[in-house]
Amino acid sequence: MLSTSIYCHTRNDSGKNDTGNVHTTSPTLTFALLFLGNIIGSGIFISPKGVLEHAGSVGLSLIVWVCGGGICALGSMCYAELGVTIPKSGGDYSYVTEIFGGLVGFLLLWSAVLIMYPTTLAVIALTFANYVLQPAFPNCLPPFIATRLLATICILFLTWVNCSSVRWATRIQDVFTVGKLLALVLIIVVGLVQICRGHYDALRPSTAFEFSQDPSVGQIALAFLQASFAYSGWNFLNYVTEEIVEPRKNLPRAIYISIPLVTLVYTMTNIAYFSSMTPEELLASNAVAVTFGEKLLGMFSWVMPISVALSTFGGINGYLFTSSRLCFSGAREGHLPYLLAMIHLKNCTPIPALLVCCFATIIILCIGETHNLINYVSFINYLSYGVTIASLLYLRKKRPNLARPIKVNLLIPIAYMVFWAVLLGFSLYSEPVVCGLGMVIMLTGVPVYFAGVWWKDKPKWVYRIVEKVTYVGQKVCYVVFPQQDPSEMEPLTASKATD
Repeated sequence: MLSTSIYCHTRNDSGKNDTGNVHTTSPTLTFALLFLGNIIGSGIFISPKGVLEHAGSVGLSLIVWVCGGGICALGSMCYAELGVTIPKSGGDYSYVTEIFGGLVGFLLLWSAVLIMYPTTLAVIALTFANYVLQPAFPNCLPPFIATRLLATICILFLTWVNCSSVRWATRIQDVFTVGKLLALVLIIVVGLVQICRGHYDALRPSTAFEFSQDPSVGQIALAFLQASFAYSGWNFLNYVTEEIVEPRKNLPRAIYISIPLVTLVYTMTNIAYFSSMTPEELLASNAVAVTFGEKLLGMFSWVMPISVALSTFGGINGYLFTSSRLCFSGAREGHLPYLLAMIHLKNCTPIPALLVCCFATIIILCIGETHNLINYVSFINYLSYGVTIASLLYLRKKRPNLARPIKVNLLIPIAYMVFWAVLLGFSLYSEPVVCGLGMVIMLTGVPVYFAGVWWKDKPKWVYRIVEKVTYVGQKVCYVVFPQQDPSEMEPLTASKATD
């Protein structure tokens, strides 16, 4: 029998903390690689087509990629302040719950658990399966069942790895992040060689801004939404703040290293694409990297499918790592079943939360095509980002004397909020059904919140069922509640006395 009064807070013989913290010889580099692994994934192989389609020209699409990185930099600076001011894992959810209260935080949690992370994981897993199977089906698309089966196997395997060891998960992330960066370097180098040989017709200023359609603010907003799918993950290091060694120092360092590097890699990768493909060829391609490899690598074109597979494999691992921590944080706040706030007695990994993320992703994999949900995911993502950064502005006004180890210039969150309002407003105007449905999905959490969280006096049989399920789940997963270190909240509690 596992008692919920047992806590997991142990040290091994070497003195290393086993509560889930990842101690390495270079923690900044480790978490910078984890950050890169979350951002760089299948998006750079999927989004270029959508960005170009909505931007309408090569030049404007490149501007969107650069500006997208700049917007991520502004947002990441704001998140760095929030991450060390409110040192709790859970990212957006934890900050909004702390500042705006339970309902707003629950709505972010609800939309993330219901659609954002499972759908994103499903899209990346399907991309992985398609690229792995493509060499076996050179003249046609891989079978529907085969791609779903391979994607499911990948999700199950990486869930097992994350359940077994935090260290294993970060080691996989390190290896595959380096591998996919090398693959992107190959694309960039080959593209630069092409440019040096004079193959840059699509990049000439005289042709780069030849629009295939009249540009509009609404279409540019949708181009930013498409690019945001590739950049998504820039805030995910805040989801594991409690597992970062010295977060006040290593969190901003990892962000400042990663965001400029990602922006440079994405922009140069798109330039490389246009060095070998016309805009029409890129729009007609269902696998941009494969088309690029076939045109330039000849007998070595098989490198591209393998490279994309490595990239997406690491991306799936990173998303599982961070999304499970969101479930963990939500359960710890009482917004999800308490079983999801428990960790394995020996491995100290959030097994129940990982299993929920895994099964939700598999369900979406079985529903059908998930690529159509990318716009929903991007819209909800940006909606969450804006609410979170608005909470920073509110906290500045409400508690000006709160201890802030990192304090950004006020113009940074204001500039982000202006861009956010313009982007979402024109996106909603251009795609009212897609974006409106994203808002509806989020608002369906309102009755769930009042029934499941706000309503305290439920019938006793409801509590008995919950207790029974929790007890069985503890036995099956061998999990207990983790011990919380009071010092984790020191910056917040210490400042309350001075406010």
